[in-house]
Amino acid sequence: MKKTVLCAVDINRPQDEAKVLQAAKRMADMEGAQLDLITVVPDFGASVVGAYFRDHHVETAQDGAAELLSSFGEEVLGAEVNQSVRHLVATGSVYEEVLKAAELDNADLIVLGANRPDLKDFLLGPNAARIVRHSNCSVYVVRSDR
Repeated sequence: MKKTVLCAVDINRPQDEAKVLQAAKRMADMEGAQLDLITVVPDFGASVVGAYFRDHHVETAQDGAAELLSSFGEEVLGAEVNQSVRHLVATGSVYEEVLKAAELDNADLIVLGANRPDLKDFLLGPNAARIVRHSNCSVYVVRSDR
C-alpha cells in the first residue's frame, strides 16, 4: 500500500511554512511515503469581491501560486527532492480544499502549520482546527514560533 503525506502551506508566509514542509518531509521519509505539497488560492469568484475579477485573474493567481509553490519546495527541500514532490494548487476555502485533496489523494497524514490562537480563533475556528476536526486521516500540526 502506497502511503501519502499531504503538506498544506500558505505560500505567502514562506519563513513560517519552511518548518512545516521540513516536518512533512521527515515524516514522509520515515514512512517511505509520497510527499504532496498543497496551497490554496482564495476563490474570488465566490464572493462580492469576485465581481471585480475576471476568470483570467484567477488563472493568473493559480499560475503564480504554482510557480511560488515549486520555488518554495526547491528552496526548502532542494531541487532534486522537489522533483519527486507532487505540487497541488487548489482554489477555494483552505480547510475544504485541503480536506478534499486529502480524500482524493488517499492521504495517510496531513501536515500543516498553525499560529498561536487568538480569542477570535476560538470563536470562529481557524483552518487548522477545522481540518483536525473533519479529517478522515491523522493530522500533524506544526506550531509557529510566535
